[in-house]
Amino acid sequence: MTTLIQGGQVVSPSGAITADVLVDGETIAAVGTPGTLTGDETLDATGKYVLPGGIDAHTHMEMPFGGTHSVDSFETGTIAAAWGGTTTIIDFAVQAKGTSLLSTLDKWHAKADGNCAIDYGFHMIVSDVNDSTLKEMRACVDGGVGSFKMFMAYPGVFYSTDGEILRAMQQAREIGATIMMHAENGIAIDELAAQAVAAGNTDPVQHGLTRPPELEGEATSRAIRLAQVTGSPLYIVHLSASQALAAVAEARDNGQNVFAETCPQYLYLSIEDLAKPDFEGAKFVASPPLREKKHQADLWRGLRTNDLSVVSTDHCPFCFKDQKELGRGDFRAIPNGMPGVEHRMDLLHQGVVAGEISLGRWVETCSATPARMFGLYPRKGVIAAGSDADIVVYDPSAQQTLSAETHHMNVDYSAYEGFSLSGKVHTVLSRGRVVVSPDGFHGSPGHGKFLSRELNQYLN
Repeated sequence: MTTLIQGGQVVSPSGAITADVLVDGETIAAVGTPGTLTGDETLDATGKYVLPGGIDAHTHMEMPFGGTHSVDSFETGTIAAAWGGTTTIIDFAVQAKGTSLLSTLDKWHAKADGNCAIDYGFHMIVSDVNDSTLKEMRACVDGGVGSFKMFMAYPGVFYSTDGEILRAMQQAREIGATIMMHAENGIAIDELAAQAVAAGNTDPVQHGLTRPPELEGEATSRAIRLAQVTGSPLYIVHLSASQALAAVAEARDNGQNVFAETCPQYLYLSIEDLAKPDFEGAKFVASPPLREKKHQADLWRGLRTNDLSVVSTDHCPFCFKDQKELGRGDFRAIPNGMPGVEHRMDLLHQGVVAGEISLGRWVETCSATPARMFGLYPRKGVIAAGSDADIVVYDPSAQQTLSAETHHMNVDYSAYEGFSLSGKVHTVLSRGRVVVSPDGFHGSPGHGKFLSRELNQYLN
C-alpha cells in the first residue's frame, strides 16, 4: 500500500514548499509538485506542515540515579515521544564504575529491544576511564555507537578528572568519535552545596544557587581547551548559561569543532520555578539548573546564529511523589531531571510563533541537524525520496494547553502545566506506519528498531 500525503507545506531547513509526499512501505518514494503523484490512500495535509520526524538526541529512559530510576520505560517514553512528533530518540547507556562499556551496551540493548514504539539509538556514558575502557570505545563505534558522554560534575558518581577527559578525547580523535560533555565544575559545586546545607539552606532553590552559571562557563571553557589540545570534536550537552554559550561561540568563531545543544526548559523556565514554595520547586530540579530569565534571550539568539546547533530534552522524569520528595530537608537528595520528550516540538514551534526562530530553523534544530550530528542523515531528518518515512503532519493553527492530566509521559506532573501553545501534532508516521492520528495512538512496542549510527557527519 502507498500513501499520498497531499496539500501540505513540506518544511526543510531552507523553508517550506507546497508539495505532495508519496510513502511506499517504510520509505519515502517521491516528493512532487501537487497533482503529479498518486497513492492507494491519501492523507489530507491541507493547511498543515509536513515535517521530518523529530530526533531527540538526549533522553534518559529507565536511568538509575540516586537510588531510584527515571520513571519512563523505553515503552512509555517512546510512546510519549511519538505523541509529540518525535520519531527517533538517542538514549544513554550508563557505564557504572568497575564495569565495561560493552557489557553496559548489552544491558541497554536488553532494556530497549522489543519495547520501543519508535526508532532509537544509543550514546555511551563513560564514567570509568582506563585502558580497557579506551579500547572498548573503538568496539562501540563498530557497534553503531560513536558518541561518548563524560561528566565534569557529580564527583564520586560520573565525574572524570581533566586527565581522564584528556585520555578519552585522545582516543575519540583517533577513532573519529565525538565526546559529549556535561560541563559544570562539580568539585566547586559540591563545596557550595555542602556550605548551603551546613547553613540550614535546604530548599530546592539552593540547587540553582549552588550551581552558578559561572561554574558552567568555566567548565565549558576548560572542556573546549582540552578538546583543542587533543584535536577532539566536542559537543556540549544541555547548555543553559550565557557564559557557557559565549565560550562555545568563541571556539566556533576560531574554527574549532565545538557544538552545543540546549533544551526547552532553559528557553522557557527559570530559577523562579525552582523557588516555588511548599517544595514545588523540586519538580524543576535538573542539572545544569534553571537560570535567571536574562539567559533566555541569549539562548534564543544562539539558536538563530547556530552557536547552539540542536534542541534536545534531557528527558529524565522522576515523579514528585516518592521520588523528588526524597530531597525534603536536603536539596542534594532530589533526583536530578525533568520530563519533556513529549513537548519539545510544540515548545520550539512556539518559538516560531513568537518570532524567535524561523520555520526552517525549527526543523533544523529539532530534526535535520541532530540527524547529521549523530550519523543518521539522510535516513532520518529529511523529507526526501529514499529516506525513512518518519513524517509529522503538524497543524499550526491548533491550540492546546499542556497538563499532566493529558500528557502521555509516565510522570505525575508537568513542568509546563498550564502553558497555552499554538500548534499541535496531527498525524505521525514512523517508517511509514501511522502511529498517531486524531483518533489516538496506533503504534506498538517493538515497532521501533535500533539504529546503528555513523560518525558525526559534520566531521567525517
